[in-house]
Parts: sequence; C-alpha cells; structure tokens
Amino acid sequence: QVQLVESGGGLVQAGDSLRLSCAASGFIFSNYVLGWFRQSPGKDREFVVQVSRSGVSTYYADSVKGRFTISRDNAKNTVYLQMISLKPEDTAVYYCAASYYATSRAFSSSSYNYWGQGTQVTVSA
Repeated sequence: QVQLVESGGGLVQAGDSLRLSCAASGFIFSNYVLGWFRQSPGKDREFVVQVSRSGVSTYYADSVKGRFTISRDNAKNTVYLQMISLKPEDTAVYYCAASYYATSRAFSSSSYNYWGQGTQVTVSA
C-alpha cells in the first residue's frame, strides 16, 4: 500500500522556521521525482518545489526561492522541506507528492501519482 505521510507542520510567527518531513512507503522511492505543493483556502493547489530522483536537481517556485530548501534521503524514504523566514502568505496545507514519469520541471499537480494527506502550516503576522 502506497503511503506518503507528512509531518512537522504547525503554528509559527512570521520570520520563524519549520521543517516538514514526508515519509514514504509502498513504492520504490528512489524511482520517483518528489514535490511539495501547498493549498490555501479558496485557492488552487500551488507548486512549491521539486527534487529529482537523485536529489541533485531542484526547482523552486519564485515565491519560496531562497527561503525553502528541499532534500531527500533515499535510504530513509523521506523527503524534507526546510522553511525559513516564513511569511503569513506561506500559510497553507502542504502536501508532498511523488511522480514516476516526471523528468524535470514537473510543476503541475497532474504530473504526480501519489499524494500525502497534507500538514497545516500557519504563519501569524
């Protein structure tokens, strides 16, 4: 059974940091491109960042570039999202996702096969 389980969300103040984790099981983790998306109430799900299968290549949305860092540990079947200098506009449910067919620049949610249940990040002003 495929599972992606996010953790690490919470309520923080503007300028604070958080580290999200996403633990995967039920598929060959290293064969998948991984991404983080987020969704705020009333808005579409938004691409945040993608990491290649090896972890070498990453692509960030302009809104998080320089503040968020994605990494993956293929030995632990886990992907991380380190977030610093958080802003109120970063408030959203954050989802990790896995894509088997993506090559690079997989910015669309339709490119991803598996999704986690999401973790809430709330940044107060």
